[in-house]
Amino acid sequence: MTGIVYSDTVVHAAPAAFAEEAPYQVAIVQLEGGTKTTARIIGGERVKIGDRVVQSGSAFRKEALRKEG
Repeated sequence: MTGIVYSDTVVHAAPAAFAEEAPYQVAIVQLEGGTKTTARIIGGERVKIGDRVVQSGSAFRKEALRKEG
């Protein structure tokens, strides 16, 4: 499943259960069809509004650019 980043934030002061993982990025992703979901962004590359992302388990990561050939 893919989508477009609608909004994002970086969590620096995380809840105790996630404190060791901070800072981490969370985004609202608009999925194909218009539904929006909130999800964690993984993969080490920060995303910005308008970036295309792909689902990876329960999180999303930046979609790799496809080379035209």
